[in-house]
Parts: sequence; C-alpha cells; structure tokens
Amino acid sequence: MPQQSLTRMPIGGLVALDVPRLALMLLAVDPALRGVALAAPAGSGKSALLHGMRELQPDLPWVELPLGCDSEALLGGLDLEATMHQGRRVIRSGALARAHGGFLLAESCNLMDDGSANTLLGALEDGVVRIEREGLSLRSPAEFRLLTSFDPAEGAPRAHLLDRLGMVVMMPTIRAGEARASIVRRHLQPDTETWSDEAQLLRGLIESAREQLSHIKLGDPQRRELIRMADALDVQGHRADLFAIRVARASAALGLRDEVQREDLELAARLVLLPRATRHPDTTQSAPPPEPTTPDSSPPPDPRDDIEPDSDSVPSEDQLELAEEVLESLAVELPDALSSLSFARQRSGRSGSRGATSGQRGRHVSSVPGLPRGQRLDVIATLRAAARWQRVRTHRRPGIALTSDDFRIKKYRSKAGALFIFAVDASGSMALNRMRQAKGAVHALLEQAYVNRDRVALLAFRGQEANLLLPPTGSVELLRRAVDQLPTGGGTPIAASLVASLDVADQAKRRGFGNIVLVLLTDGRANVGLKADRAGVDAEVTQLARAVAATGIRSLVIDTQRSFLSQGNATQLARALAGDYLYLPNAQGTAIAAAARQVASA
Repeated sequence: MPQQSLTRMPIGGLVALDVPRLALMLLAVDPALRGVALAAPAGSGKSALLHGMRELQPDLPWVELPLGCDSEALLGGLDLEATMHQGRRVIRSGALARAHGGFLLAESCNLMDDGSANTLLGALEDGVVRIEREGLSLRSPAEFRLLTSFDPAEGAPRAHLLDRLGMVVMMPTIRAGEARASIVRRHLQPDTETWSDEAQLLRGLIESAREQLSHIKLGDPQRRELIRMADALDVQGHRADLFAIRVARASAALGLRDEVQREDLELAARLVLLPRATRHPDTTQSAPPPEPTTPDSSPPPDPRDDIEPDSDSVPSEDQLELAEEVLESLAVELPDALSSLSFARQRSGRSGSRGATSGQRGRHVSSVPGLPRGQRLDVIATLRAAARWQRVRTHRRPGIALTSDDFRIKKYRSKAGALFIFAVDASGSMALNRMRQAKGAVHALLEQAYVNRDRVALLAFRGQEANLLLPPTGSVELLRRAVDQLPTGGGTPIAASLVASLDVADQAKRRGFGNIVLVLLTDGRANVGLKADRAGVDAEVTQLARAVAATGIRSLVIDTQRSFLSQGNATQLARALAGDYLYLPNAQGTAIAAAARQVASA
C-alpha cells in the first residue's frame, strides 16, 4: 500500500471548525472588518483554515508573510540587482503593497518582532505604505485583510495588533473520539470533489451576501444592546463597538435576511466583544430594569432609528433581553479567554516589556557608515551606497568599484530581558516553606521566560555560606533538579548571600543584562558574618546591602517571618538595599513572581 502523505486540508473538509470558518466568511463579506486572528494550540487546524480563505476568494491578491522578515520585505525598496543592471533606480514592492485589495497571511503574530508589528499596525490603520529612507520617498496603497494566528502557550500577541482586527476566534479543542477519527479518515480518504462543490457554494453565498450587506437593517435598540454587553465586559475603546455592528450585519447578510436578528447579535458578542473582555461580567447588573408601561400606551418611535416607522421586522428594546442571557453563557468561557489574550493584562498594568538593548545580536534595525572592524557588514546597504557612483568609477576599471565611504555596518536591537536572582534563606524551621515558595515563583517566571527574554538564578544560603543552585537559565527542568534535594537548617549568612548575588549580577552584566532584580526570601535575622563577629553582623549586612544598591540592582525583600515573631529585620534590610518590602509569610509562588515582575517593570 503506498504511503499517504498529509497535505493541507481544503476548507470544506475541516471538521468541527464551524465558528472560525464562519468568521472567515464574515471577513469575505465585509472587508472593513480588517482581519481575523485565530487562537489555538499547535496542530488544531488554524493554518489550514487561514489558507482556506484563498478558496473562498481566489481572484483577490494573496501574499504570505514569512516569520522573521525584515522591514524591507514588508515595505519594499530599491531593487539592487535591477538598478545596477539597468543603470537607473528600480523600486521593488513590499509584501504590504502587493497585498493591496486582497489578503495578507502572517501566522504566529505573537512571535513577530516589534519593528515588523509596528509596520503592520501602521498599514492596517492608514491603508498606505510610506517609505522614507536612502533617498527614497514613496507612498503606495495597502488596504488588505490580515489573516493571522497564534498559540497562547507561546505568549500572547500585542494587544494593539489584535485591537485593529475585527474578530479574534478562540478555536475549539477537538477531543471527541468520533471527531478525531473523522479527521484522520478525511486525510487518508479525501473526497476532493465534494469539498470542491462545497467551496463553490460558499463562494456563491458570499457574493450574494456582499450584495445584500448594504440593505441590512439594524436599529438603535440593537446597537445599544451590543454597547451594553461591551460595557459589561469592560471592553476598552470604540473599535470593538463598530466591529460588533459590522459582524452582526454581515452575519445577517450571510443568512440572506433583511434585518439583524438575535443570533447575529450573539455571534458579534462572541467573535468581537468576548476576546476583548477585561473582566467577568456582572450579569445581575448588566440589564437595566424595564420602565413600567400601561397596556394602552406604547413608547413613541425613536427618530434616530434608521428603519421605517411602520416596519415591525426589527424587535423593540424590551423584546431583545439579550445581554443577560448571552453574558451568562459567555462568562463560562471567560477564564480561558482572559488568560489567552492580552487585553486584560494590558488593562491591569504593564505587559512585562523590559525595553530593548543594542549589540551584535537581535533584530537588524539600521545600517550606518563605518568600517567592519569586529562588526557585521551590511552587504546590500554597502552596494546600494556604491551604486549611485558606479558610472563615475567604473569607466576606469571593470567590476564594482567600492571605497571606504560605501561601507555600512549593521546595528542590532534585541529585547532586554530581566535577570531575577532568588536568594533563599535555607536556615531555620521555615526553610522548607521558603524553598517551596521560591520554587513556585521561579517556575511562574520561567513560564514567560521565552516571551520576555528573562532568566532566573537561584541561590540558597545556610550555615556559613551561600550556594548557587541554579545559574541564570530559562529551563524549568533544571529548576526541579536544583531544589528537590536541598539540605536545610543551620545559621543565617545573609552577608554571604549578598556577596554571591553581586557575583552573579556582575557576570550577567558582562553578558548584556542591564535589568537585574534581587529577590530575597528571608526573615532578615542574620547571625553569621563573613569577617565580622556576632556583634558586628548587622553592620556588615547593612554595609554590603548599600553596596548592592550602589550597583543599580533592584531589590525585593519578601519577609517570611510570622508577624508575632517579626522584629523588623527584613524591613531594615530592604531599606539598606533601597528596595521594596513585602510581608508574605504564606504567599503562593505566583504572588511572589508577580511582585518580582512589577519591580522589574518599574
């Protein structure tokens, strides 16, 4: 039997993905929705869905954006080879301009670098591409619909990018055995003829819906219903309200109806408002009580309604009663939704960005004149600089003539991750509790280490010394090995922990870490010194703490001592470190990690 290869499934052959497929059809009906983002783990079919959009509108431009492309691939610029061959300046269009009037496919938008994301944001907002560099001044139309996806386990994309897309779809996880068996069967025994006929029917339905869209009726009561739901979910900004209205109208057009109905409003809430929620709705207060009316009286028609006064096809406001029922069902989905997207985190505070740093690694941001002495030469930029002088230079000798003034050196910028140094007091009766807290906090930080470029180091101090258990790393497995068999008990050498932390921080600075946070889990009662005797331990610790503060290291002291036993030693230590102090004797690791992130982002 010949081996059957797995190919990308046509959109008609996909199983249990009706809602995200409907979102793509809505985008095909109304281009003003701007785009769709699919949120799902790897292997869930989101790539096949996005490529299926090409089947729905095959006559429109289609551009695929590879992950990691630079700004020149997005914007375009000088075609060096054609310019040097023809002896005149030849401009090459970028991906954004080529997608004008069609679709731009950019998968894994959460892994997109900041420069590319900013360029994409500008094009989505303005509908044009502007190039102002290297003597070029160009302006090209770039009105396209963005198709993108991301895996929430790899980190959330920028909220500003998602906010400019009409719909964000959290794809279902397919666990049922029957559905999984159907997926395998369709791959091994494809019914391409049936799927092709289905795609043709969908294209016809989309064309009919586009013609119907301008005739769809949506009254003020329905608009207010969507706005009430947005307010209950604490959706920020007004783009969501406008997108929700457009989705409701497009949904009605796909249903070949003349007016928006209840199911259209519910779909708009699910695809537009729910992903932008920043809080759980209070369904007991989401709908105001109805005003009392007498049987013989009826409210006068609202002059703002955009329908005929004698038309009864659009339900009145007291007949809708949609917000409370929809919000109750959406509230069940909100916990996963809020953890998968970045709108709630953006509202609650800073997203954890540590800024950027320059060096020889990261994203290429510019090229500047200079000689390649230990730095990377930008060959293309160098040839560009030399191209304008070739007619003057090459009459003397054949080939490309270069001078030292033509050389261009690459400049890079990378995310400046933070280094968290956890110094844990492994002495005394509370040692096991502190290690449990530290392990949970380090684990919580390592979960986001890939996204924020953070690293975590762990050292424990007891007896006469401090030991580095975990060098700066992003590995959860190394963490488990480091703390599972840690001995506890003995004296409290806080001075040794400060010296060891300074040594780790000094090595990290040499590797480019500029944002270093020292997190001390201790009761602050030192009783073992480096050189000082028992009476001089406190003075020695204070002197070393001030030395740590002088290096610019940020500090956070977590006081683990019971309040009825605490003598304020941890408070004095935090004051000497010029750092923050938190009293968290029984804190969960996630709470400590959140406090450390806040210090790093301050």
